[in-house]
Amino acid sequence: MNKIEPFTPTHPGEVVKDEIEYRGMSQRSLAMQLGVSYSQLNEVLNGKRSLNTEMAMLIAAALDIDPEPLLAMQIRYDLINARRNNAFACRLASIRRVAAVL
Repeated sequence: MNKIEPFTPTHPGEVVKDEIEYRGMSQRSLAMQLGVSYSQLNEVLNGKRSLNTEMAMLIAAALDIDPEPLLAMQIRYDLINARRNNAFACRLASIRRVAAVL
């Protein structure tokens, strides 16, 4: 399996943001269509908030796209960032040492 990670992981919000710009939609109109606040959608599109399952399904319904690739992208984004978090890496190493003894 390919273990290559991008230098900067792509948040799924960036992809959705590009898509709505390509379609000539505004974030405000999409937020209204989804029934969410503009700030909530804007935070997802700018990578400041994770894309959850419900938001992915709402966006998918509005843009007629599959939500699964967006959710897979969010999981990959989260995993890459977690692997790069030194404090979390130390915590994992500690747990693995204890588990190896058992």
